Amino acid sequence: MRPTAIALTLLAAVLHATWNAVLRSSLDRLWSVTIMSFATTLAAVPFALLLPVPLTSSWTYLGFSAVLQVAYIILLAHAYRSGELAQVYPVVRGSVPLLVSLGGFVLAGQRVGSAGLLGIALISLGIVSLAFGRVRAEAKTLALGLLTALLVASYVTADGIGVRLSGNPQSYAAWIFLIYGALLPATFLALRGGITVKLRAPETVKALSGGFISLASYGAIIAALAVSKLGPVSALRETSIVFAALIGHFVLGERLTGRRVLVCVAVTLGAVCIAFAA
Repeated sequence: MRPTAIALTLLAAVLHATWNAVLRSSLDRLWSVTIMSFATTLAAVPFALLLPVPLTSSWTYLGFSAVLQVAYIILLAHAYRSGELAQVYPVVRGSVPLLVSLGGFVLAGQRVGSAGLLGIALISLGIVSLAFGRVRAEAKTLALGLLTALLVASYVTADGIGVRLSGNPQSYAAWIFLIYGALLPATFLALRGGITVKLRAPETVKALSGGFISLASYGAIIAALAVSKLGPVSALRETSIVFAALIGHFVLGERLTGRRVLVCVAVTLGAVCIAFAA
């Protein structure tokens, strides 16, 4: 795995944990993710105008990914209604690496070496185990988390193929956010019938900030996918659980138990295995 891909993926991990914390702390999470989409759409417009349009061969994957992301974000917002950041996030992120690796193998013929497979296993098992212990997540929360993970694995796999066919990774990411930015507000209006936005309200500012953070996170991961394999990139990004656990404890007041610390060590070791896999 190239140093550039490692750096981009770790940056995406920090940013991903941060915007999830913003979402978890919001008063109305479906409203918040919709406002976040306004920020990402606004930021994506100049890139879409200035960069070459993605090649035609990538548009099926681009559209499929955008639809999956709308479904994923709605499920994630719903899951955070009943579960803590340190419960929902591990279930979602911990279930993704093996699913993405399987998708990469089946759809793109990509293979991962033994060290990479060990790293994927360590990260997956470690992160999933964070969801259990003395403070258990509800069955509904776990089910939503697992379903969300399946959607994440699906859109990441689609992006891994689509970005290679697009001719320009940055343009591909910009168009993803344009399509997603149209679909999510439309879905919100269909569910709620209308939306109220007060630009100076603290919740609006927080949601918009979360949107720009999520855009940066997604752009970094798309760039990493363009130069590395699907499985290792997705698995290395799961180090975001370390940052999510710390943010959950220090910012959101969630418990940081010895069990969770030990799991973070396993996640780090898994990341090292993947980063230095042949």
